Amino acid sequence: MTARPLPALYRHSARFFAVFLALAVLAFWPSYFARLFEQPNLWFHAHGVVLTLWLVLLVVQAQLIRTHRHGLHRILGKLSFVLAPAVVVITTVFIHQRLTPGLAGLPVLPAPALHSLALMLLSLVGFALFYGFAIAKRRDSQTHARWMVCTVFPLFTPVTDRLIGAYLGPLARYLPEIDGTPILPAAGFALADLILVGLAWWDWRTHGRRDVFLIALGVLLLYHGGTLALHRVPLWGAFCAWFLGLPLS
Repeated sequence: MTARPLPALYRHSARFFAVFLALAVLAFWPSYFARLFEQPNLWFHAHGVVLTLWLVLLVVQAQLIRTHRHGLHRILGKLSFVLAPAVVVITTVFIHQRLTPGLAGLPVLPAPALHSLALMLLSLVGFALFYGFAIAKRRDSQTHARWMVCTVFPLFTPVTDRLIGAYLGPLARYLPEIDGTPILPAAGFALADLILVGLAWWDWRTHGRRDVFLIALGVLLLYHGGTLALHRVPLWGAFCAWFLGLPLS
């Protein structure tokens, strides 16, 4: 009996994840993968390991669906119940561990630090939301797959920032600034938003769907807007000072 043709999303998502994984390795090669034994502490390794494993899991899971190995896909999917929370918890502690020494105790946090905290913490919120939606819809394979694709988009800027810094430095002069420093994530935001717009248009034209990718785009726009604006909001400054004062590291 011939297997039914796979929907386009299933045919191409493994390639999308594999390309993103390859770009992530390229972006972090100089600072992490080429210097595994030179990292300051174990939190750098914990952070690098859980995020790498997450991207590898996405590639493997998408490939298993592409090759009709649904049983193994379901078995490996249970790993995400541990891995996704680990991404959120370990990254939160990693952010705290990296920023606290230079910022804790300052009467007023500088705008670039407030921007960085918004960038990193809001990306975790977006990732957690998309993963949560994917798990809530795990019995609806088409919707589940779409939300799993979306988990990559909050992870764009750590990759795009480093690639721009290494290979596209002149692009920085065209980006908005905070206190004279170019906001490199703005380029990653634009790329993520454009891809999601394309996916939303494709899903509407092909399947008549106006849910997952449009909702994800709305979440991303809130995340991106917050990252670009929250450093001006006093309440955000108070929250960041509270966060850095927590005994997390």
